[in-house]
Amino acid sequence: MAQPALAQQAPQAAQADATTNAADSGEIVVTAAKRSENLQSVPISVSAIGGEALSKSRITSVDSLVNKVANLQLTSTVGDNTPIFALRGVSMSDFSLNQSSPVATYYDEVYKGNFAFLGIALYDIERVEVLRGPQGTLYGKNTTGGAVNLISRDAKLGETSGYANFGYGNYNRFDANAAINVPLGEKAALRVAGTYSKADGWFKNVNPGFPDLASTDEWGIRGTLKLEPSDRLKITLRASHSFQNPQNYGIYAQPEAVNRPGLSQFQIDSNVPAKRRAVTTSVALTLNYDVSDTLAVTSITSYDKGSLFFKEDTDGIRDQVLEVPYFDRASQFAQDLRLTSNTGGPFDFILGAYFNREKVFNETTLEVLNGTDVDGDGFVTAADCAAGLPVACKVRNQFDQVKKSFALYTDLKYKLTDALTLRGGLRYTHDDGKQTGFKSDALGVDDSFVANLIPLSDLSFKQNNVSGKIGIDYKLASGDLLYASVSRGYRAPSFNAQAFFTPTELGVAKAEQVTAFEAGAKTQFWDRRITLNMAAFYYTYKNQQFINVNPADASQQLLNIPKSELYGAEAELTVRANDSFTFHGGLGLLSTKIKEGIVSGVNVAGNRLSNAPSLTFNASFDWTMVQGNFGSISLHPEVAYQSSQFFENINIPRLRQTSYALFGGHLDWNSSDGRYSISAWARNLGNKFYFTSRIDLTGFGLDYNHIGNPRMYGVTAGVKF
Repeated sequence: MAQPALAQQAPQAAQADATTNAADSGEIVVTAAKRSENLQSVPISVSAIGGEALSKSRITSVDSLVNKVANLQLTSTVGDNTPIFALRGVSMSDFSLNQSSPVATYYDEVYKGNFAFLGIALYDIERVEVLRGPQGTLYGKNTTGGAVNLISRDAKLGETSGYANFGYGNYNRFDANAAINVPLGEKAALRVAGTYSKADGWFKNVNPGFPDLASTDEWGIRGTLKLEPSDRLKITLRASHSFQNPQNYGIYAQPEAVNRPGLSQFQIDSNVPAKRRAVTTSVALTLNYDVSDTLAVTSITSYDKGSLFFKEDTDGIRDQVLEVPYFDRASQFAQDLRLTSNTGGPFDFILGAYFNREKVFNETTLEVLNGTDVDGDGFVTAADCAAGLPVACKVRNQFDQVKKSFALYTDLKYKLTDALTLRGGLRYTHDDGKQTGFKSDALGVDDSFVANLIPLSDLSFKQNNVSGKIGIDYKLASGDLLYASVSRGYRAPSFNAQAFFTPTELGVAKAEQVTAFEAGAKTQFWDRRITLNMAAFYYTYKNQQFINVNPADASQQLLNIPKSELYGAEAELTVRANDSFTFHGGLGLLSTKIKEGIVSGVNVAGNRLSNAPSLTFNASFDWTMVQGNFGSISLHPEVAYQSSQFFENINIPRLRQTSYALFGGHLDWNSSDGRYSISAWARNLGNKFYFTSRIDLTGFGLDYNHIGNPRMYGVTAGVKF
């Protein structure tokens, strides 16, 4: 029986590797618009990176995507594998573990909102797609900033195949990852993939008897069962589990003369040995059914749960000035149901319904000067907390949070002519949130109760929103695409997780809204050997949510910046000069300005938004230097640059991160039959020292800083079968 035409267009992951396609034919297949389409035909600003390119560049966590995508940034305030993304300056200026980013992360079309769900993402990956701008008419969850789509390799029917890779690097790093695909009869297949990594800490601890920080210790496993009982029905069941238990990150405290006397850049004097622990479990069922040759139904049902614990040595020194244990436990159920048409005529649509329920338990403790003998009796006890509150206290808050989101969305396109297409979409969203059982207590160093600071409290919100998009695109006779659009994105209200000392810190931040104007072009020249994609944008940004940390006492409030303005552009260039040489480059330009806002009594109008460098640039090339019966040797150098930026909205000069560039790459040997490979790789080859997050804590005598990873290098060997 012939396969229905729509099966080729159904919203499922394309099988071809994005980078391989680009190298062979100049075509990259993506599912950014919920149909398998050539990237050059999608009127959206989207960057696509193939899984093979990610693996060879040692992009093993989503954090490192910022070196590959123009105008994508992150802060790492809560550590590796839990990035806080910023895209075109739209960011979550909050490190609370109960929050969800305005740049959504999806694993195989399943939204992962809470930090506890992220786990180990980048293994056995088909490709990554980064969509810029508000999302809501195509995606289950609405966002103001964009979406990062991680698409794993699918199980393949009728094929027995697999691979295994093993690597060793500096800091005694050992990596292993593998996958196997086996057929289960003619209509089913199973794919199992796993990863394991372990490395010593690179932040060397000079405190005797205490471990080095920022180590690696993690593993993950994923199973994918694919069933095709008929030509019209495709069923995919995915289940995954991951575990991480490294030494936690370290804090680089300034000024160095006070907090780091005699220490080199990658040394620390820390008294906190607690390991970081993150556990995730995920199950997702995807059904694709072709109702007819022109109509398909897609259902994605998912359940996630996870927990995240780490104790941060916030002061970054041996003395017990400020230390913060964080704990987050979360679960999520989500259902996305949509109807997709592919009539072959002028009109097509996507009609969807989405439901998400997220439940979170959050507990955070501020351990303030816990070595201080306030009453002078020679001992540090609960009596010292009572006498010096909050000095010598553990100030602990905890709460439960439930958020529900229900939405109806549609995305429409109508071909006015063979060349001109009108597009539009609407979304209705109802969000309901409850924060219950919030309390904050002052405890002694022995965890005994001393005082209640914030009585048992409940907060809630309900929000209805209508957002949407309208656009037009024009396909030239050459096949190049011009497009323009206006869209509006929405992000639900949020609860403050960082209230500790008084009930006035409790609150609900207003919903965010971004109105985005965008125009772009997707072009190819020289027999499709040159691909140049460009986009320009202008945003109005209302009520950006951010956490404001009072530097004097570490009290924190969740606030809104009433109005900001953002504009800029991106350009991505690929040049396939010949079969042996390909160049890739990306350029991002960005200007941000706060139009209205007060932070800690300071008028911040005219300031730049956080996490918004004005220039980002990345470049690489793939050069097959030698090829023969012995195989091929290829060189792949890379560079990523970003200009200066701030990590907070007051734009404190001393907390400005200056511009920097990171260099890396890999040198590969591949056997002539493609079965065997050896790769020597390096990242941050120049051992550049730079900050990835900064907070003013001068009340505790320090500036709080995260720093980027130092030079990493190693060798990886692989086999395919």
